[in-house]
Amino acid sequence: MKKLIFFSVLFSSKILPVNAQAIDSIFINLYYDSLKMNVHNYINVDAKLSNGSYIPLSAKEVNFTSDYGKWEGNSLLVDSSCKREFIQVHAQLKSNPQLKKSVIIYLKKVNEPVALPTTEELLEKWKREAKDKKRNKSQR
Repeated sequence: MKKLIFFSVLFSSKILPVNAQAIDSIFINLYYDSLKMNVHNYINVDAKLSNGSYIPLSAKEVNFTSDYGKWEGNSLLVDSSCKREFIQVHAQLKSNPQLKKSVIIYLKKVNEPVALPTTEELLEKWKREAKDKKRNKSQR
């Protein structure tokens, strides 16, 4: 009896039509203003459904391509040897290839590191400043 109920539920779920919303359009939403090198740069793609709501999409639903870099799911990896100013990213819906978006994302320029003082240098500076304060007070 349990098997009969199980199979009837299983087959009835396959026969009944699913009332799914169709995807009207897709959008690429960036959480940052530039791509970083040697980092997983997550590319967020959302779909607008026919009922007006939005859902996030993954690499399961979207084909990601770009004119530079390597893709791992929704993440674009750019190696440190890249000398380009920007990368063009393309997202195309697998179930409807006519729905696609492209965006140009600039690469973060690496600034020369600022030479910050060491802990020892800071402590020595603070000691000198404290001595100078004491001297100035005693001279008044």
